[in-house]
Amino acid sequence: AQDIHFTQAQQTPMLINPAATGMFNGWERVTVNHKNQWVNSGTRFFTTSLAADMNFFKPKRGNKAHMGFGVQLYNDIGGDSKFGTKQALFNFSAIVPVAEMHTLSAGLQFGIGQRTGDLTGLLFPNQFDGEVLDPTMNSHESNSLVSFIYPEVSAGLFYKYGTQKIGFTRDDATEFKLGVAYYHANSPEMKYRIGFSEQLYSKLVIHTSFLKDFPGTSVGVEAFFNEFIQGPHNETLFGALLRYRISSGGKTTGLSRDAYIMGGLAMRYGDAVSPFLYVQWSRFKFGISYDITVSKFGQYARTGGLEFSLEFANLDFALFKRRR
Repeated sequence: AQDIHFTQAQQTPMLINPAATGMFNGWERVTVNHKNQWVNSGTRFFTTSLAADMNFFKPKRGNKAHMGFGVQLYNDIGGDSKFGTKQALFNFSAIVPVAEMHTLSAGLQFGIGQRTGDLTGLLFPNQFDGEVLDPTMNSHESNSLVSFIYPEVSAGLFYKYGTQKIGFTRDDATEFKLGVAYYHANSPEMKYRIGFSEQLYSKLVIHTSFLKDFPGTSVGVEAFFNEFIQGPHNETLFGALLRYRISSGGKTTGLSRDAYIMGGLAMRYGDAVSPFLYVQWSRFKFGISYDITVSKFGQYARTGGLEFSLEFANLDFALFKRRR
């Protein structure tokens, strides 16, 4: 009933807003995410994402309106039925500086999704022989799940206020982001079984974050809040982290980059708390987190979710432009 999601939502910007495409300090960005949900449940719940976005017509110096383009690939597999979702999505954004340090972006997303499943790997009550469940017994259940493909249309708006840039004021960085996105605007038809169908609920996403460096120190803080509303379902994810600059890059040329270590705690309200750790070095950022279940589900299975992320951002001259 709900879309795939990651605890490290800040590392999946295009997953929470198409308008976030290209909204970063750099030229090209590639991010890989992998989540193993409920690692001790005795079955597999895997979600993997590969996303890449880039900027077009963005000047090397100064700031002017430009475009962003992104591609997202997702694969989600859940349980012994191998019920899964695959998506291939294309994002387009228009990024417009409206004033110094104020930027607006509007984005569109188009693509396709596929749902699959296989009931032959499940056990049913009628396979109980009086003592144990016997997987060799005929369950007399039909494998009625069908594979189908559906279209996707989504849109979003994004606002950013920020002073993060190469320069002498970088130690006093302040950044605020606010966005809203509307997914599954076309309410695609889902045909899980032959002769039956239902509409996929549209999803509203509201997200914001705030980052502040303390002047004259190597310390900064960041807080974030995300709300996902999809039909009768909702998810609230929020958290905060402390970041420490372990080495400083060049302040005028930008030929060397800052390096950070960041740690904090996220909470998915009513479900889990998640400690996480990030290491940012040069153009790379690696993250690891673990969901600790605190909901009633945890009374039956003490389990959690292990998640990794790896991001590469090209902060130098655009790869797709000829150097001058």
